[in-house]
Amino acid sequence: MSEATGKKPIDVAVGILMKPNGDVLLGQRPAGKPYQGYWEFPGGKVESGEAILDALKREFVEELGVHILSASAWCGVEHVYEHAHVRLHFFISREWQGEPQSLEGQAFAWQGAVGVSPLLPATIPLLACLDQLRYP
Repeated sequence: MSEATGKKPIDVAVGILMKPNGDVLLGQRPAGKPYQGYWEFPGGKVESGEAILDALKREFVEELGVHILSASAWCGVEHVYEHAHVRLHFFISREWQGEPQSLEGQAFAWQGAVGVSPLLPATIPLLACLDQLRYP
């Protein structure tokens, strides 16, 4: 049994930037973090007392230099990793300002058909549902 299973889940705001053609932005976890080298949708931990959407906006400025203008709540997923029990709050944004920049040394890539790997385990089950939104 992992030590993460008995802990209260950590709330994480996750953003899916979606271009008009359906491409979405994925980032690669940098060295020194759990699951380094794995690809994920960008985001980060929600601070105590912070609204989830506010956390998302803050994380996108800190990590990518992007200002989210609007975002819609999409889905929520709980996942227990060895290092943490997380509650992921996914948002889809089609409106933002700025071009993504690697402010934390991470790689990132716009993806149509998602071709990067490995993907974080909590992300994989969502791709088919996301494709239905991207390519109705």
